[in-house]
Amino acid sequence: MSGTTQSNANTVYVVDDDAGMLESTQWLLESVGLEVRAYSDGRQFLDAVEDQRPGCVILDIRMPGLGGLNVQEELQKRGLEIPIIFVSGHADVPIVVRAFKSGAFDFIEKPFNEQLLLDSVQQALQAPAEPEPPVRSDADTEALISTLTRRERDVFLPLAQGYTSKEIAEQLDVSVKTIDLYRARVMKRLGAERLPDVTGIAIAAGLLDPANLRTGPG
Repeated sequence: MSGTTQSNANTVYVVDDDAGMLESTQWLLESVGLEVRAYSDGRQFLDAVEDQRPGCVILDIRMPGLGGLNVQEELQKRGLEIPIIFVSGHADVPIVVRAFKSGAFDFIEKPFNEQLLLDSVQQALQAPAEPEPPVRSDADTEALISTLTRRERDVFLPLAQGYTSKEIAEQLDVSVKTIDLYRARVMKRLGAERLPDVTGIAIAAGLLDPANLRTGPG
């Protein structure tokens, strides 16, 4: 318990009204040596976090009373720049978009893959407080791509080649909804507004030969 600042920097706060999910997430994170504080509602968390800066927050979107997006808003009002990893069993695209536009670090659909969550938490703990805006030189493009998780890369390249969400879902053996979420995350991380931007980034980084682009399904 020596070095309070270091401890806070590696603390993961978990906020979820589902007691089973809260306990299993806490157990998972503690199993890899992270310090965890668990809360069953948003107000409890906000009261506790007032004078501390945790490493990151795993925040359920839908909770009775204060939902995840409201908690995010309140943190911003207080000027607390904390990486937020949203989790939700009802991850419809408008909510995902709103969360990312408000600065969410990540958005993971329940039930989540444990390694996916751990990867995201590790990245959030290492994230600078103020992320650099994306710059379009080749070196910076490669640096942006290097921030993608392994699973995001799995989606990034087929997306850049012109495969549809349905085709990528079949390749990776996951749901189309999951691919849509990854697609939103990849575009956010790369600062891409449209799908052609994703293609351009992959070509600029030398990861994609323009000759390998698809003109359409099949």
